Amino acid sequence: MAAIIETRNLTKRYGKLNAVEDVTLTVEAGAIYGFVGPNGAGKTTTMRILTTLLQPTSGHAWVAGRSVTQDPRGVRRAIGYMPDFFGVYDDMKVWEYLDFFAACYEVPEAQRVGLVNDLLELVDLAHRKDDFVDTLSRGMQQRLCLARTLAHDPQVLILDEPASGLDPRARVEIRELLVELSRLGKTIFFSTHILADVAEICTEIGIVEAGRLVAHGTPEDMQRRLIPHRRINITLLGRVEEAKQALQATGLVTKVEEPGNGANGDGGRITLHVDFTGDDTGVADLLSKLVTLGIPVVHLSEDTRDLEEVFMRATKGIVS
Repeated sequence: MAAIIETRNLTKRYGKLNAVEDVTLTVEAGAIYGFVGPNGAGKTTTMRILTTLLQPTSGHAWVAGRSVTQDPRGVRRAIGYMPDFFGVYDDMKVWEYLDFFAACYEVPEAQRVGLVNDLLELVDLAHRKDDFVDTLSRGMQQRLCLARTLAHDPQVLILDEPASGLDPRARVEIRELLVELSRLGKTIFFSTHILADVAEICTEIGIVEAGRLVAHGTPEDMQRRLIPHRRINITLLGRVEEAKQALQATGLVTKVEEPGNGANGDGGRITLHVDFTGDDTGVADLLSKLVTLGIPVVHLSEDTRDLEEVFMRATKGIVS
Protein backbone atom coordinates (compact mmCIF):
# COMPACT_ATOMS: atom_id res chain seq x y z
CA MET A 1 0.00 0.00 0.00
CA ALA A 2 1.12 3.59 -0.65
CA ALA A 3 2.48 5.73 2.16
CA ILE A 4 0.14 8.52 3.17
CA ILE A 5 2.39 9.95 5.91
CA GLU A 6 6.15 9.95 5.53
CA THR A 7 8.98 11.65 7.38
CA ARG A 8 12.65 11.54 6.52
CA ASN A 9 15.31 12.55 9.05
CA LEU A 10 12.82 14.92 10.67
CA THR A 11 14.45 17.12 13.32
CA LYS A 12 13.25 20.01 15.47
CA ARG A 13 15.64 21.85 17.77
CA TYR A 14 15.00 24.50 20.39
CA GLY A 15 18.45 25.87 21.14
CA LYS A 16 20.46 22.93 22.42
CA LEU A 17 17.35 20.79 22.98
CA ASN A 18 16.44 18.26 20.30
CA ALA A 19 12.67 17.90 20.67
CA VAL A 20 12.58 15.64 17.58
CA GLU A 21 15.76 14.01 16.33
CA ASP A 22 16.21 12.30 12.97
CA VAL A 23 12.75 10.68 12.88
CA THR A 24 12.05 8.60 9.77
CA LEU A 25 8.72 6.81 9.57
CA THR A 26 6.12 5.67 7.07
CA VAL A 27 2.40 5.25 7.59
CA GLU A 28 0.42 3.34 4.99
CA ALA A 29 -3.00 4.47 3.82
CA GLY A 30 -5.77 3.00 5.96
CA ALA A 31 -3.54 2.30 8.96
CA ILE A 32 -4.29 3.03 12.59
CA TYR A 33 -0.87 4.20 13.71
CA GLY A 34 -0.19 4.58 17.41
CA PHE A 35 2.58 7.08 18.19
CA VAL A 36 3.58 6.03 21.68
CA GLY A 37 5.89 7.57 24.21
CA PRO A 38 6.12 9.17 27.65
CA ASN A 39 5.32 12.83 28.20
CA GLY A 40 8.05 14.99 26.68
CA ALA A 41 9.16 12.35 24.18
CA GLY A 42 8.49 14.54 21.14
CA LYS A 43 5.06 13.25 20.08
CA THR A 44 3.27 16.60 20.03
CA THR A 45 6.15 18.38 18.31
CA THR A 46 6.18 15.77 15.55
CA MET A 47 2.42 16.10 15.08
CA ARG A 48 2.60 19.88 14.95
CA ILE A 49 5.15 19.59 12.16
CA LEU A 50 2.91 17.14 10.29
CA THR A 51 -0.01 19.55 10.63
CA THR A 52 2.09 22.52 9.37
CA LEU A 53 1.95 24.36 12.70
CA LEU A 54 5.72 24.11 13.18
CA GLN A 55 8.58 24.30 10.73
CA PRO A 56 11.16 21.52 11.09
CA THR A 57 14.76 22.49 11.73
CA SER A 58 15.83 19.93 9.16
CA GLY A 59 14.47 16.89 7.37
CA HIS A 60 11.29 16.45 5.37
CA ALA A 61 7.69 15.35 5.90
CA TRP A 62 4.83 14.61 3.54
CA VAL A 63 1.12 14.02 4.18
CA ALA A 64 -1.07 12.67 1.40
CA GLY A 65 1.78 13.28 -1.02
CA ARG A 66 2.11 16.96 -0.10
CA SER A 67 5.15 18.53 1.54
CA VAL A 68 4.40 20.12 4.92
CA THR A 69 6.85 22.95 4.13
CA GLN A 70 6.22 23.49 0.42
CA ASP A 71 2.45 22.88 0.25
CA PRO A 72 1.02 23.55 3.72
CA ARG A 73 -2.45 24.49 2.40
CA GLY A 74 -2.63 21.19 0.53
CA VAL A 75 -1.70 19.33 3.71
CA ARG A 76 -4.37 21.16 5.71
CA ARG A 77 -7.03 20.22 3.17
CA ALA A 78 -6.04 16.55 3.51
CA ILE A 79 -6.00 16.32 7.32
CA GLY A 80 -8.27 16.59 10.28
CA TYR A 81 -6.33 17.66 13.38
CA MET A 82 -7.34 17.38 17.01
CA PRO A 83 -4.75 18.90 19.37
CA ASP A 84 -4.12 17.68 22.90
CA PHE A 85 -5.80 20.79 24.32
CA PHE A 86 -8.81 21.52 22.19
CA GLY A 87 -11.12 24.49 22.36
CA VAL A 88 -14.89 24.38 22.43
CA TYR A 89 -17.27 27.33 22.32
CA ASP A 90 -19.41 26.95 25.40
CA ASP A 91 -22.13 29.36 24.27
CA MET A 92 -22.87 27.37 21.12
CA LYS A 93 -25.26 24.50 20.74
CA VAL A 94 -23.78 21.21 19.60
CA TRP A 95 -25.17 21.45 16.08
CA GLU A 96 -24.10 25.12 15.81
CA TYR A 97 -20.54 24.19 16.74
CA LEU A 98 -20.27 21.68 13.90
CA ASP A 99 -22.11 23.98 11.48
CA PHE A 100 -19.62 26.76 12.27
CA PHE A 101 -16.60 24.60 11.47
CA ALA A 102 -18.22 23.19 8.35
CA ALA A 103 -18.69 26.79 7.19
CA CYS A 104 -15.00 27.48 7.94
CA TYR A 105 -14.15 24.59 5.63
CA GLU A 106 -16.37 26.20 2.96
CA VAL A 107 -18.97 23.45 2.97
CA PRO A 108 -22.00 24.90 1.12
CA GLU A 109 -24.86 25.89 3.43
CA ALA A 110 -27.29 23.57 1.65
CA GLN A 111 -25.11 20.58 2.52
CA ARG A 112 -24.32 21.51 6.11
CA VAL A 113 -27.58 20.37 7.73
CA GLY A 114 -27.21 16.83 6.43
CA LEU A 115 -23.47 16.81 7.19
CA VAL A 116 -23.99 17.90 10.79
CA ASN A 117 -26.65 15.26 11.34
CA ASP A 118 -24.42 12.55 9.87
CA LEU A 119 -21.48 13.56 12.04
CA LEU A 120 -23.60 13.60 15.19
CA GLU A 121 -24.91 10.13 14.38
CA LEU A 122 -21.37 8.90 13.81
CA VAL A 123 -20.11 10.09 17.20
CA ASP A 124 -23.36 9.16 18.97
CA LEU A 125 -24.34 12.71 19.91
CA ALA A 126 -27.53 13.10 17.89
CA HIS A 127 -29.56 13.07 21.10
CA ARG A 128 -27.58 16.10 22.37
CA LYS A 129 -27.90 18.10 19.17
CA ASP A 130 -29.69 21.09 20.75
CA ASP A 131 -27.75 21.11 24.02
CA PHE A 132 -25.11 23.72 24.73
CA VAL A 133 -21.54 22.53 24.44
CA ASP A 134 -20.70 23.38 28.06
CA THR A 135 -23.33 20.87 29.28
CA LEU A 136 -21.47 17.93 27.70
CA SER A 137 -19.18 15.66 29.66
CA ARG A 138 -15.49 15.66 28.81
CA GLY A 139 -15.90 12.41 26.89
CA MET A 140 -18.75 13.89 24.85
CA GLN A 141 -16.71 17.01 24.15
CA GLN A 142 -13.87 14.80 22.91
CA ARG A 143 -16.27 13.05 20.52
CA LEU A 144 -17.64 16.40 19.38
CA CYS A 145 -14.14 17.67 18.62
CA LEU A 146 -13.43 14.48 16.73
CA ALA A 147 -16.58 15.10 14.68
CA ARG A 148 -15.28 18.60 13.98
CA THR A 149 -12.11 17.18 12.40
CA LEU A 150 -14.30 15.25 9.93
CA ALA A 151 -16.31 18.20 8.66
CA HIS A 152 -14.34 18.48 5.38
CA ASP A 153 -13.99 14.69 4.88
CA PRO A 154 -10.19 14.53 5.29
CA GLN A 155 -8.08 11.57 4.22
CA VAL A 156 -5.96 11.58 7.38
CA LEU A 157 -6.83 12.17 11.02
CA ILE A 158 -3.98 13.39 13.23
CA LEU A 159 -5.09 13.17 16.84
CA ASP A 160 -2.93 14.23 19.78
CA GLU A 161 -3.83 12.20 22.89
CA PRO A 162 -7.51 11.75 21.92
CA ALA A 163 -8.26 9.69 25.05
CA SER A 164 -6.35 11.84 27.52
CA GLY A 165 -8.23 12.58 30.74
CA LEU A 166 -11.16 10.32 29.94
CA ASP A 167 -12.66 7.71 32.23
CA PRO A 168 -12.30 4.05 31.19
CA ARG A 169 -15.73 3.86 29.55
CA ALA A 170 -15.16 7.03 27.52
CA ARG A 171 -11.74 5.75 26.43
CA VAL A 172 -13.33 2.56 25.15
CA GLU A 173 -15.89 4.62 23.23
CA ILE A 174 -13.15 6.72 21.61
CA ARG A 175 -11.23 3.58 20.61
CA GLU A 176 -14.35 2.06 19.06
CA LEU A 177 -14.96 5.28 17.15
CA LEU A 178 -11.42 5.28 15.77
CA VAL A 179 -11.86 1.72 14.55
CA GLU A 180 -15.13 2.70 12.85
CA LEU A 181 -13.44 5.66 11.15
CA SER A 182 -10.72 3.33 9.90
CA ARG A 183 -13.40 1.10 8.40
CA LEU A 184 -14.71 4.17 6.60
CA GLY A 185 -11.34 4.56 4.88
CA LYS A 186 -9.61 7.12 7.09
CA THR A 187 -5.94 6.86 8.01
CA ILE A 188 -5.52 7.54 11.71
CA PHE A 189 -2.29 8.76 13.29
CA PHE A 190 -2.69 9.31 17.01
CA SER A 191 -0.39 9.84 19.93
CA THR A 192 -0.84 8.31 23.35
CA HIS A 193 0.97 7.21 26.47
CA ILE A 194 -1.85 4.79 27.34
CA LEU A 195 -0.70 1.38 26.15
CA ALA A 196 -4.18 -0.14 26.29
CA ASP A 197 -5.27 2.22 23.51
CA VAL A 198 -2.49 0.88 21.29
CA ALA A 199 -2.86 -2.81 22.09
CA GLU A 200 -6.57 -2.82 21.31
CA ILE A 201 -6.76 -1.10 17.93
CA CYS A 202 -3.44 -0.25 16.24
CA THR A 203 -2.22 -1.87 13.04
CA GLU A 204 1.18 -0.16 13.44
CA ILE A 205 3.11 1.35 16.34
CA GLY A 206 5.99 3.79 16.63
CA ILE A 207 7.67 4.20 20.01
CA VAL A 208 9.46 7.49 20.69
CA GLU A 209 11.83 8.35 23.50
CA ALA A 210 13.75 11.61 23.94
CA GLY A 211 12.80 12.73 20.43
CA ARG A 212 13.98 9.56 18.70
CA LEU A 213 11.95 6.80 17.08
CA VAL A 214 13.35 3.79 18.94
CA ALA A 215 11.08 1.05 17.56
CA HIS A 216 8.34 0.70 14.97
CA GLY A 217 6.29 -1.95 13.21
CA THR A 218 3.15 -3.98 13.77
CA PRO A 219 2.43 -4.90 17.40
CA GLU A 220 3.15 -8.56 16.62
CA ASP A 221 6.46 -7.82 14.86
CA MET A 222 7.65 -5.60 17.68
CA GLN A 223 6.73 -8.17 20.30
CA ARG A 224 8.66 -10.86 18.43
CA ARG A 225 11.66 -8.60 17.90
CA LEU A 226 11.89 -7.21 21.41
CA ILE A 227 10.76 -10.34 23.25
CA PRO A 228 12.08 -13.10 20.98
CA HIS A 229 11.19 -15.95 23.32
CA ARG A 230 7.76 -17.30 24.18
CA ARG A 231 6.90 -18.32 27.72
CA ILE A 232 5.37 -21.80 27.68
CA ASN A 233 3.93 -23.28 30.88
CA ILE A 234 3.96 -27.09 31.01
CA THR A 235 2.29 -28.91 33.90
CA LEU A 236 3.46 -32.48 34.57
CA LEU A 237 2.57 -35.32 36.94
CA GLY A 238 6.19 -36.44 37.25
CA ARG A 239 9.40 -37.33 35.37
CA VAL A 240 10.48 -33.69 35.63
CA GLU A 241 14.20 -34.19 35.00
CA GLU A 242 13.50 -36.29 31.93
CA ALA A 243 11.17 -33.60 30.65
CA LYS A 244 13.82 -30.93 31.18
CA GLN A 245 16.37 -32.93 29.20
CA ALA A 246 13.90 -33.45 26.37
CA LEU A 247 13.10 -29.74 26.27
CA GLN A 248 16.75 -28.70 26.19
CA ALA A 249 17.44 -31.22 23.41
CA THR A 250 15.11 -29.34 21.04
CA GLY A 251 17.65 -26.53 20.69
CA LEU A 252 14.77 -24.02 20.89
CA VAL A 253 14.58 -23.74 24.67
CA THR A 254 16.70 -21.01 26.26
CA LYS A 255 15.61 -21.47 29.86
CA VAL A 256 13.56 -23.85 32.01
CA GLU A 257 12.37 -22.69 35.42
CA GLU A 258 10.72 -24.77 38.09
CA PRO A 259 8.92 -22.72 40.76
CA GLY A 260 9.62 -23.42 44.41
CA ASN A 261 7.63 -25.89 46.44
CA GLY A 262 5.05 -23.28 47.30
CA ALA A 263 3.99 -23.01 43.65
CA ASN A 264 3.86 -26.73 42.95
CA GLY A 265 2.64 -29.85 44.65
CA ASP A 266 -1.07 -29.50 43.83
CA GLY A 267 -2.06 -33.15 43.50
CA GLY A 268 1.49 -34.03 42.53
CA ARG A 269 1.52 -31.54 39.68
CA ILE A 270 4.70 -29.67 38.79
CA THR A 271 4.74 -26.73 36.38
CA LEU A 272 7.76 -25.82 34.30
CA HIS A 273 8.13 -22.33 32.83
CA VAL A 274 9.92 -22.60 29.50
CA ASP A 275 11.42 -19.80 27.38
CA PHE A 276 10.92 -21.06 23.83
CA THR A 277 12.12 -19.46 20.60
CA GLY A 278 10.18 -21.59 18.11
CA ASP A 279 6.98 -20.93 16.20
CA ASP A 280 3.55 -22.54 16.63
CA THR A 281 4.68 -25.65 14.78
CA GLY A 282 7.59 -25.88 17.18
CA VAL A 283 5.27 -25.74 20.17
CA ALA A 284 3.19 -28.56 18.69
CA ASP A 285 6.33 -30.62 18.03
CA LEU A 286 7.54 -30.00 21.57
CA LEU A 287 4.29 -31.29 23.06
CA SER A 288 4.29 -34.29 20.71
CA LYS A 289 7.83 -35.18 21.77
CA LEU A 290 6.96 -35.13 25.46
CA VAL A 291 3.88 -37.27 24.90
CA THR A 292 5.83 -39.75 22.74
CA LEU A 293 8.34 -40.16 25.58
CA GLY A 294 5.46 -41.01 27.88
CA ILE A 295 5.97 -37.93 30.05
CA PRO A 296 2.64 -37.19 31.80
CA VAL A 297 1.67 -33.74 30.51
CA VAL A 298 -1.63 -32.55 31.93
CA HIS A 299 -1.60 -28.93 30.77
CA LEU A 300 0.26 -26.64 28.35
CA SER A 301 -0.36 -22.91 27.97
CA GLU A 302 1.44 -19.84 26.70
CA ASP A 303 1.73 -16.46 28.39
CA THR A 304 0.60 -13.61 26.18
CA ARG A 305 3.28 -11.09 25.27
CA ASP A 306 2.81 -7.90 27.24
CA LEU A 307 2.94 -4.66 25.22
CA GLU A 308 4.03 -2.85 28.37
CA GLU A 309 7.17 -5.00 28.44
CA VAL A 310 7.76 -4.21 24.76
CA PHE A 311 7.51 -0.50 25.54
CA MET A 312 9.88 -0.73 28.49
CA ARG A 313 12.47 -2.64 26.50
CA ALA A 314 12.30 -0.22 23.58
CA THR A 315 12.63 2.92 25.71
CA LYS A 316 15.54 1.44 27.65
CA GLY A 317 17.58 1.45 24.45
CA ILE A 318 17.49 -2.26 23.64
CA VAL A 319 16.60 -1.31 20.07
CA SER A 320 18.52 1.41 18.29
